[in-house]
Amino acid sequence: MDFLAGGSIETESGEVLAVPVFEDRTWGPGAGWVADRLGPWLDEFLDGQGFSGKLGEVVAVPTAERLSFRTLLLVGVGTDVDDEVLRKAAGWLGRSATKAVDVATTLHQIDLDGAVAAVVEGFLLGQYRFDTYKSAGEPSTTERLRFLAPGDEAASVAAGDAATVAAAIAMARDLINEPAIGKAPEVLATKAVEMGRSLGVDVDVLEPADIEREHLGGLMGVAMGAHNPARLVRLSYEPEDPKAFLALVGKGIVFDSGGLSLKSPDNMETMKTDMSGAAAVFAAMQAIAALGIPVRVLGITPLTENMPGGGALRPGDVIRPRNGKTVEVLNTDAEGRLVLADGLSLAAEAEPDLIVDLATLTGACKVALGYKIGGLWSNDEDAAFKVKAAAARAGERFWQMPLPDDYRTKLDSQIADMKNIGDRWGGAIYAALFLKEFVADVPWVHLDIAGPARWPDEEHYQSKGGSGFGVRTLVELAKELAEG
Repeated sequence: MDFLAGGSIETESGEVLAVPVFEDRTWGPGAGWVADRLGPWLDEFLDGQGFSGKLGEVVAVPTAERLSFRTLLLVGVGTDVDDEVLRKAAGWLGRSATKAVDVATTLHQIDLDGAVAAVVEGFLLGQYRFDTYKSAGEPSTTERLRFLAPGDEAASVAAGDAATVAAAIAMARDLINEPAIGKAPEVLATKAVEMGRSLGVDVDVLEPADIEREHLGGLMGVAMGAHNPARLVRLSYEPEDPKAFLALVGKGIVFDSGGLSLKSPDNMETMKTDMSGAAAVFAAMQAIAALGIPVRVLGITPLTENMPGGGALRPGDVIRPRNGKTVEVLNTDAEGRLVLADGLSLAAEAEPDLIVDLATLTGACKVALGYKIGGLWSNDEDAAFKVKAAAARAGERFWQMPLPDDYRTKLDSQIADMKNIGDRWGGAIYAALFLKEFVADVPWVHLDIAGPARWPDEEHYQSKGGSGFGVRTLVELAKELAEG
């Protein structure tokens, strides 16, 4: 899609014009001029449509040839508009304009520093569809988004950078939404290699023999019941004069049956999304490298299925992840933490300034925070603050959860250094405490995205299914680290 800075609303023409309206039908930039051109009947028309300017409202208004645009869309932006509100409004616009080739807008004229980026991200993500397997898909036909105001170089750069991030999120969504049969670990590893080659990112793929040689006992154990062999992908982005060193670790369970601790059929239906953490790491690496952010980034994604094959890990078995601590596996459906144990150990050995892991780790986190907020745990308050600040700027919601030392005893095992589950209650906390055992003394933040990784509704810039949640936060975090 092309992003063009055009002239003023008074002189431009085209297919679709979209202007913002605040709640209680207060005209936003460009909307007052439009209202004057259309005349007093507009209020009566909007009354009949029930349009008041609330966020999420979009109404098509007949122009009666009073405007030089074929279609007018009034886009509700509500009150107290910030970047995320504007991103949502642009998402609703994107959804409403998928059949238009040319869309012109004044949404970006709302007085916010990040307005252009928010509009581009929201619009592009709102138009996202995963219709690979539909016989008659309905892809977006939009080719141009025009900003009606004298444009400058800064706006053009902001649009391009935002489109880069949106493209990475769309890639993550595609990977998450892809059925498990089409994304075996080998397939995902190949995609990572192709992405790295196009962006100058070094990619190292560990195959089963390499995984065994590197003593990745967590990944080996989970993969024992799978027909498709496991992989571990390491991505290294090393720009000149990096300002910091960030390690990202993403859970990559391409399908989670629960192993021998088998899930119920309905709980398996969406388990193709259990590699959302790995998809977010792939996408963040793509965006960070494409934007040229001066931060060294190491991405680690352990990839496997968790299946109940004849050789599968059994409850009561003991495994030894990379850092040498032994784990008694009492529930094979608590497998994500086992592969992350290896990924985090490898990350800690590299001695980065900060490790962030993302994982669809626990149903308990969904119980606590619902489908649209992720959980955050950390061993370092400064690290937690940085990630929360990045998430706030990105418009992604996380809530910091406790990491109490006295809960650690519930992970004690009679026959090994620890077990992989704690008590029934507080499951997300026990999972975080388990992961803490594998980061040594490196500042670390754990993001449990079990809820928001799979969006429950069709709304604003989110489509139902894989969301790419966490990608924007990681990119913003890299930008923050680059600024020192």
